[in-house]
Amino acid sequence: MNIKSSRIIITGGSLGIGKETAKCLVDAGAIVGITGRNQERLNIAAEYSGAFPIVADVTKPEDIEKTYKEFLAHAGGLDVLINNAGLGAFPTLMDATLEQYEHIFRTNVFGPAMMAQKAAGLFIEQQHGTIINIGSTASLRGFERGGIYAASKFALRAMTESWQHELRKHSIRVMQVNPSEVATAFNSTERVERTAPDNKLRSQEIAYMIKAILELDDRAMIPEFSVWASNPWKQL
Repeated sequence: MNIKSSRIIITGGSLGIGKETAKCLVDAGAIVGITGRNQERLNIAAEYSGAFPIVADVTKPEDIEKTYKEFLAHAGGLDVLINNAGLGAFPTLMDATLEQYEHIFRTNVFGPAMMAQKAAGLFIEQQHGTIINIGSTASLRGFERGGIYAASKFALRAMTESWQHELRKHSIRVMQVNPSEVATAFNSTERVERTAPDNKLRSQEIAYMIKAILELDDRAMIPEFSVWASNPWKQL
């Protein structure tokens, strides 16, 4: 697709991967809307990236409606949805609570599903569009204390595969990007972004790859790919 003038929504655009992806795509000429729950952080990200800010929480149906209403009024349509908003919780099996499972699944699974449902309705009508789900290498294998987070990403991966089967006949591409550990504000209660050392991934690497798969001709899609640091054990 031609990114220039394409209309793109990115959830979780206040920080990290969402913020850098917004800047990358705006710099390429796209019309980008970013969502986030914190007005102040969202405004800072919008000023940095040039994206259109929409204060919204993907776990709230009324905020999903608000997101589409405001973005469609701003951009006149939609070509791409990037489901990026996500949270983490890493208790042991014995310490995990039902509230933690519900909290993470509302953001990492239910929110992306409802955002995609709205996007798919538009895309089926116009017979084109792209959905990109930001997963994790945790969607490929579990790990100690990963019972909640990895399960949510496994679920997102299952939805991605299912939507591919449902939507390809409408010329809709559904793809998943699985970053390994990226230096962001993820899992920080203060929501302070970390600076990546030279042996760790930055948000910019993920943003670049998202842009690259979007730039494929519409006849092609990459169902899923993972991005790893080349040598995270390298001594600095």
